[in-house]
Amino acid sequence: MTVTFAVIEAAARAIEGLAVVTPLIESPHLNDHLGGRVLLKPETLQRGGAFKFRGAMNKISRLSDEERKRGVVACSSGNHAQGVALAARMVGAPAVIVMPADAPAMKVANTRDYGAEVIFYDRYSDDRDAITRAIAQERGMTIVWPFDDYDIAAGQGTVALELEAQARALGAHLDLALTPVGGGGLAAGVSTAIRHLSPATEVYGVEPAAFDDTARSIATGTRVFADQTARSICDSLLSPAPGLKTLPINAANLSGVLTVTDAEVAEAMRFAFTWLKLVVEPGGCVGLAALLAGKVKLDGRTAGVVLSGGNVDPDLFSRVLAGEI
Repeated sequence: MTVTFAVIEAAARAIEGLAVVTPLIESPHLNDHLGGRVLLKPETLQRGGAFKFRGAMNKISRLSDEERKRGVVACSSGNHAQGVALAARMVGAPAVIVMPADAPAMKVANTRDYGAEVIFYDRYSDDRDAITRAIAQERGMTIVWPFDDYDIAAGQGTVALELEAQARALGAHLDLALTPVGGGGLAAGVSTAIRHLSPATEVYGVEPAAFDDTARSIATGTRVFADQTARSICDSLLSPAPGLKTLPINAANLSGVLTVTDAEVAEAMRFAFTWLKLVVEPGGCVGLAALLAGKVKLDGRTAGVVLSGGNVDPDLFSRVLAGEI
């Protein structure tokens, strides 16, 4: 099994009326600044504040009645946590979320507000997957992995179905598309959909410079783990390595993987707030950061950019706006 356009279309039907069809927005100022046309897909406006609800809802909607009764368990730094907690609540299933102890306080609070039980771990010393599997076995719960699952990636691919349709409605053709890359679920879904709908469109993944495991994995042809002593403000993109299932998809589909520094991400967050009136979290802003930093030139072309989430810690956001990062 893999992620195909057909299963992405099926995911769109499964979450129809449940997930928000987020808009496509355009800024003349941004277009002038970059010398091309930029169409922004703000998944900041999605349920739970991020694209993750799409994949979680697609996965959880497929559980049997018995599986729903036993509930689900997931591991996440925050966006997947919120997506799973919300989707589980919507179908009446209990949820346990394994979260890093340093996850943004807002993401932890929102996850609990959606009714999930939160169990903390140390992202730098504990094995979150082992903790998740142990809970699943002990409680009979279904694991909803954050990215390395075909149903999850298919749900995330619905972002690109909307992006392409909305761009066409504006009379635009996407010459390139940029999507954040952490574990690779969003990139796998988006790249699969866009490759089917518009084979000539270049699709780029973007990841933090200190966590360039996908770029290095694709370049070397082997799965590379990130340096776990590294740090980045992009908390949603700090997966230890690309997914076993998502990496081959992204290696086949992506035109390249770009990297951005924390300083470049912070500048993009300030730009989004000042000029677009959008609050975008660090990991959700990497695509815009890559464009603003000149990692890829538009030269009159049209780009679609996924702004994947808006769940930024207020203290961090205030420091970014103040230019302290």
